[in-house]
Amino acid sequence: MFDGTGQKRILVIAPHPDDETLGAGGTIAKGTSLGHEVTVLIVSGHLPPLYSRDVYETTVREARKAFGILGVTDYSFLEIPATFIGNEPIHVLNEKIAGVVRRVKPQIVLCSYPDRHIDHRLIFDSVMVATRPVGEGTGIELVAAYETLSETHWNAPHIEPNFVPNWVVDISEQMQKKIQALKCYDSQVTDFPGSRSIEAVEALGKFRGTQAGFAFGEAFHVVRMRS
Repeated sequence: MFDGTGQKRILVIAPHPDDETLGAGGTIAKGTSLGHEVTVLIVSGHLPPLYSRDVYETTVREARKAFGILGVTDYSFLEIPATFIGNEPIHVLNEKIAGVVRRVKPQIVLCSYPDRHIDHRLIFDSVMVATRPVGEGTGIELVAAYETLSETHWNAPHIEPNFVPNWVVDISEQMQKKIQALKCYDSQVTDFPGSRSIEAVEALGKFRGTQAGFAFGEAFHVVRMRS
């Protein structure tokens, strides 16, 4: 998928600004460096009533800086308030995400794993609807879910689904760019030993990489793949 043979359209769907970089920043950078067309969709954000509009605008500015580092020029923000996604009628949320799928016509779709955060679970469900192998969805070759520090690792073992990767992308050459992009999120990155610290992201990258025989990796769970 990322060997540079044939240009692909890749859609990365993130619940909130920074999830795309945490979960797939290296893969995004690898894709753009190989000439693939990468689009990022940010579904939700730090908006009222829980946050001020200024907080949201800060995260949008941070996201745009991160996108620039990762080589992303096509992106969208749906502006649904964080943790209030459940207030959206299901058919409305599905259509908002499906509309981007129809516009981009991706061959590869990467989305968040349905983990501890309610937004991640609801968006995963909508992505599964929007990427069904019917209509525009028949052109999708791969749908995979990425892990997001910290939420993915806070699921209750054996009670809820655990993230078990079956695909690891080699991001050894892109790890520093991922870290550089992540540092754009001043409002979101925490100090070590915080789960969203730079050190934690580097540690996870090393762990996933060495699981597959290289220095740094990003892990995914493949939902559907065809050749």
